[in-house]
Amino acid sequence: MATFKKSYAVVLAALAFSLTFMGIVLAATDPNPSGIAQDALELHGIPPRSASLLVTVSNGQSYTVSATINANFDTSRAEAIVQFPLLFSQTSVELRLIGDHVYAEAADISSGKWLEIDEQPPSFFGIALELTQPASDLRLIRSFQHQSITKSGYSATYHFSSDDVALTNVLGTPRKTVLGALDVTVTTGASGEVTGATMTARTRHDMSKVNVQVLSYNKRTEIAEPSPSDVNPLKVASLRQLFSTTSFATLLLPANISSLFEGTSQIS
Repeated sequence: MATFKKSYAVVLAALAFSLTFMGIVLAATDPNPSGIAQDALELHGIPPRSASLLVTVSNGQSYTVSATINANFDTSRAEAIVQFPLLFSQTSVELRLIGDHVYAEAADISSGKWLEIDEQPPSFFGIALELTQPASDLRLIRSFQHQSITKSGYSATYHFSSDDVALTNVLGTPRKTVLGALDVTVTTGASGEVTGATMTARTRHDMSKVNVQVLSYNKRTEIAEPSPSDVNPLKVASLRQLFSTTSFATLLLPANISSLFEGTSQIS
């Protein structure tokens, strides 16, 4: 059971971090100067109906977890293809978030069947709004020791960094919280829409980096719910079979990420 929880946390962390982080960051309007290529992601202040994200999670070694996430904000559904490193190979898992269920399918373990997992869904409407015009949220952030903005053409990158931030390895057993350094960047496009973000966390012995890149907005995205006849209840033994040899054992995240980005966390 512990092995399953550790490995399943990688999947949810990649998905939840990308959605949570993208939902609290700021985009600032930057007029498009003459002669600069047009921003293909520009939203013109209108919330997107869908988004495609590429999320990668690395820990300073040769192992990387990557996920391509498609979200339909109209239907409040999401799907992801997650690539996992194993000791001597790599495997992939397809996930679909529909209602309060996550469906997982992997050729290695499911034999054409979907495994069903109960999971509380995020606010898709809120995420769509924040991806479009989250400026007020970023202006409230006061928890970081260093903040700066750099601009290049129509893009702006916001930098936040602090030392002595409480960090937790969410894949550790048991979980331990230690102080470390946290660096965050948020990149925005021509009309203020979020185009990417990174978070790098470091302690004396470990490092984790999460990178979120927006691949597209408003592309047609249809996410179907698996047929009930193709769904099996979750069997921990099945997922343990897939993930027991995973080489990814470190994912550092702020111990209280919500309050940190809301600006209420105290930095010593």
